[in-house]
Parts: sequence; structure tokens; C-alpha cells
Amino acid sequence: MSILIGVGVVTAITVFYLGKKGWKALHNAVGITPGALIYQDPDAPLILSAVSWQSLNLNKKYLGALSDKQIIQLQRIDEKVTNYQAHQQALSVQNITPALTEQQFVLHKMLYTRLPEMLISHYHLVNIHIDAKQTNDDNQTEAGLLLQQALDNIEQRVDSLLEKIETHHLQDLKIMKSYIDSHDS
Repeated sequence: MSILIGVGVVTAITVFYLGKKGWKALHNAVGITPGALIYQDPDAPLILSAVSWQSLNLNKKYLGALSDKQIIQLQRIDEKVTNYQAHQQALSVQNITPALTEQQFVLHKMLYTRLPEMLISHYHLVNIHIDAKQTNDDNQTEAGLLLQQALDNIEQRVDSLLEKIETHHLQDLKIMKSYIDSHDS
């Protein structure tokens, strides 16, 4: 009798486990996250009040004049900066104080001083109403282009910095492996 009860319990647990895995696989196959009550269409325009920042301190008022593509790019930059800051914090936990390079200093200045200033200037330029509509449109187009170039430049700098960190860690692993291999006997 105890064997039948044991087999019954194992069968029930197996059916429950496989059913749960199947249910999650079905949701993943159709692109629905189990437990998420809100579906967000990726093609829908962004809602600025829902945009949050991890590392960058950007005033949402000045983001209203940006395109969705630029806001998404800013979020991408913010995520990369957060990854970089997490790396720096991990070093400080290990009591390692890395030297500040010129590239890091310039990037910090761009992210926390120049980027907010550019967003403010872009916002004011886009929201200025002047009589010569053609001149205003040309200025807005040029302002959008200049801001896009600045965002691309900042993202490229963050990518370069993260790539250097990655290369450094890979080099450390190669050195450690070489050391271990040389002491194998």
C-alpha cells in the first residue's frame, strides 16, 4: 500500500512540475510574461512619466522634445552607465582604487554636466515660437541632428569604456590561467 501511495505522490509531483514548465513555455512562446499584468506594446509611443533612470539624473520636462528613439537611446546609455558604476563599486568593495583616466573624466563631465545642458538647450530651441516658421524648422532640424550626434558620441564613449573593462578582465583571466598551467606538475 505504501508503494502505491509513494508512486501516486511522485506521479502527482511530476505532473505538476511538467504542467508548470509547459505553461511557462507556452507563455514564452507567445511573448507573454507570466505574472505580468500589463502588456506594453513595443511600438507604442513612450510615456515620459513611466520612464525611469538608474544613474542619469535627467529632468523629464526637457525630455518631452525628444523622439522616442532618442529616449530609448538615453535609457540604453543609462543602463550602460549603471553597469560601469556597478563595476567601479565592485572594485571599491575589493579595496581597489583604480586611477581615473582622462576618458573616464571626460565621460563623467559629458554625462552629468553637458548632456543635461544640451537637453535644456534643445528643449528651449524646439519650444521657441518665432515668426519665420522656415527658420524655426531649420533650427529645430539642426538641433535634433546635433543632439543625436552628441548622444551617439556619448554612447560610443561608454561602449569603449565598457569594452576596455571587459578586455582588462579577460586579460586577467588569461594571466591567471597561464600561472595555474605553469604550476601544474
